[in-house]
Amino acid sequence: MGRALIVVDMLNDFVQPGGSLFVPGAPEIIPALQRELAAARQRGDLVVYVCDAHDPDDQEFQRFPPHAVAGSGGAEIVPELAPREGEVVLSKRRFDPFFATDLDDLLEREKVELATVVGVCTHICVMETVAGLANRDIPARVPTDAVADFDDELAAAAFKRMASVFGTEVA
Repeated sequence: MGRALIVVDMLNDFVQPGGSLFVPGAPEIIPALQRELAAARQRGDLVVYVCDAHDPDDQEFQRFPPHAVAGSGGAEIVPELAPREGEVVLSKRRFDPFFATDLDDLLEREKVELATVVGVCTHICVMETVAGLANRDIPARVPTDAVADFDDELAAAAFKRMASVFGTEVA
C-alpha cells in the first residue's frame, strides 16, 4: 500500500516564538513530528511538506497578519524537521494544499492509499488537507499530538468534523 506523510506549514512564522503568526503549542509538537518522520522514512513512505508561500500583498493578509511570504525566513521549514533528499516540498498559496499545486498528481502518481497529516493549524490547513484527501478517496490519519492550533475549541471541532465527515482516524 502506498503511504504518505504530509507535513503542513511547519514554518518559522508559525512555529518559532516571535514568528508573525506563531501557533502556541507548535514547538511542543516537534518531537511527535520527528517520530512520524522517522517512521515514514523507515517504511519508505512518500514525505511531502506543504508550505505557505504567500505573495507580499496576498489577500489572506486582510484576515491574518502577513506571514510566510515566499522567499522570507518566516516561510522556511523549521530546521528540526528539515526535508531530506528526495522528499517533496510544495509551495501553496491557500489553505487547501491541492489548490494550484501538483499535490493531486503526486499522490496519484505515487499510488498513495493512506496519508498521515501533521502540522499546523488543526482547524485550517490541516483540516483542508484532510478534506482534500477525502475528496480523492484517500483515507487519512491525524495524530493529535502532532498538530497544533490557535484555538482549542476550534481544534476540537475540527477533530470531530475530520472523524465524522471525512472518516479520518484521529488518534
